[in-house]
Amino acid sequence: MSSPFALPIAYPLDDFYAQAGRDLPSIEPVSGDAVPEPYKSLLVHQDDMTPTLEKFHGERIHLKVLSRQQRDDFYFREVVLLLDKSDQPVEFGAIKINLALFPSAARMEILDERRPLGTLLADYAIVHASRPKAYLRVHSDDFINAALKLDKSQWLYGRRNTLLDPQQRVLAEIVEILPVEQTQH
Repeated sequence: MSSPFALPIAYPLDDFYAQAGRDLPSIEPVSGDAVPEPYKSLLVHQDDMTPTLEKFHGERIHLKVLSRQQRDDFYFREVVLLLDKSDQPVEFGAIKINLALFPSAARMEILDERRPLGTLLADYAIVHASRPKAYLRVHSDDFINAALKLDKSQWLYGRRNTLLDPQQRVLAEIVEILPVEQTQH
């Protein structure tokens, strides 16, 4: 079996794809200025995605975990964020979380897999900084289409983000991809 192509801006999503034996979809870096609206206002900032999406959609968001893995203190998960009222998907993503850097109560809630990390960061008042490393254009594949309930492959936008604690330690590395339905608001 050939090893699927790894792309640093796609980490940790590329890790999930490689382990599942799926080919990574086409992913291209784009400048923040090249991201069209409303994706641009939803992605090109240094805020957390969950509160940004909750404000945009006017309702709370919950988590659906598609796959997960724990390696020592690192917890990886592939997720869909869904609106509470309609279960409409508003983000597909992959995240690597350093559990050792979270208080035990927050760590337990992360492993409970009900609420997005952005919600827990706010609820536990965990001081952190969001540092997007790249903005992405992703050609959705069957897996992403199923996760986001899309009926065909299309170009979507996302970002590769890193969350840092005040000591500049990495709390989480995230790939966040938004569905085209965002443009209907």
